[in-house]
Amino acid sequence: MDEEFSRIIKAGNIKETPQHHKVVADERALKALAVRFGLPGIAHLSGEFRLWHERGGTIAATLVMQARVTQICVVTLEPFDEEILEEGELRFVPAKTLPEGDEGEKELSPESLEGPDEIPYTDDSIDLGAALAEQLALALPPYPRRPGAEMPDEAADNSASPFSVLAGKFRKPE
Repeated sequence: MDEEFSRIIKAGNIKETPQHHKVVADERALKALAVRFGLPGIAHLSGEFRLWHERGGTIAATLVMQARVTQICVVTLEPFDEEILEEGELRFVPAKTLPEGDEGEKELSPESLEGPDEIPYTDDSIDLGAALAEQLALALPPYPRRPGAEMPDEAADNSASPFSVLAGKFRKPE
């Protein structure tokens, strides 16, 4: 289970009628998740889950996630705040029903990448906090760039490229 942010519900309590759960990270969880994701800070993280039972113990879900994070711009190296609003679908699947590869990891194929994310659960316990934290990690841009940030002129100088020297040597004769 995710120790930084855990909100456990019992899968067996979810019947035909959909359930709604709102999960909000407290100050301690926000700080721990910021450290885990290498961010200067997370000011807010919340998610609204709508859960319903499918079949075979699978719990389908929709998630609306809101977050306010502080990131470091890859261009200016300055911190900036960004609002994240994501909507998605998830499936909480009993771990024993998932196919396993040689190393105990789920095998990936083009077909398995389509559709909602499948999150395994054990012992009838679904951790909505861990699922929300995982969805935040997936929503964070790998190269955050502050709006309006532009590369310095020195970085745009193509003549300094090591390939510009090669381009002159290997020109085709006309």
